[in-house]
Amino acid sequence: MVDATQIKEHANVIGADGVHLGTVDHLDGDRIKLTKADSAQTEDGQGAKHHYIPLGLVADVEDGTVRLSANADVAYDLFEEAE
Repeated sequence: MVDATQIKEHANVIGADGVHLGTVDHLDGDRIKLTKADSAQTEDGQGAKHHYIPLGLVADVEDGTVRLSANADVAYDLFEEAE
């Protein structure tokens, strides 16, 4: 597993296929909390929610970018939604 201290706020999170999944809001235990800005929402910003990704999916942190071990479509299915 990657050293979690390498994961910084506002870092881009991409899948193994290079597709952008979100932006790090902060670490929350053994999960990465993503910003609401990358969440599906209406034009007026309603409906946006934080999502979480397990740290176990992180393959590497390189040049401030968090790369996951799964492709974006698979990782998206593993998102946990904030209540």
